[in-house]
Amino acid sequence: MRAIALMMTMLGLAACSTDPHLMNLDSGRSSPDEFAILPTKPLQMPADLNALPAPTPGGSNITDPTPQADAVAALGGNPGQLSAQGVGAADGALIAYASRLGRDAAIRQTTAQEDVEWRSRHSRRLLEVLARTNVYYRAYDAMTLDSWAELERWRPTGVRLPAAPPRNRGEAATVRPADQAPIMRGD
Repeated sequence: MRAIALMMTMLGLAACSTDPHLMNLDSGRSSPDEFAILPTKPLQMPADLNALPAPTPGGSNITDPTPQADAVAALGGNPGQLSAQGVGAADGALIAYASRLGRDAAIRQTTAQEDVEWRSRHSRRLLEVLARTNVYYRAYDAMTLDSWAELERWRPTGVRLPAAPPRNRGEAATVRPADQAPIMRGD
């Protein structure tokens, strides 16, 4: 009898979790993440040894991995723009127009707090916690855009639209949440 009471108490406590995380990213793995390993850049002899920066404790090194900058450079962008602060000249007019009626300086903190509250209200249930399942799509289902309904809404207006994936036979009303995000082409 005590074992059953202890088991029920433990299951009840597990159900009262306040963990608002919806995604189960570890999925029961105990091994290291092979994608977290970044190789260092190869050592190169600089053209002028006097042009080397002075070593700073805790500072960056020329051979330190910079995956974001490497990806930007590989895609033809300017990696120097990653460290740029503030609003660029090209976006100033857009920012001025968008904030013409005023703006909230703490909007990021406000939306982050609202999202934590939303996730805590729509968090994983007891069996989902025990099974370590992903409930992200179920929690945000009310906010998901139905791409087929939007396609039908915009079609009569003459706006150029992307092609929607075909619906399966017999599943006219059943739509998976992962399929609801529209795919836009950059024509």
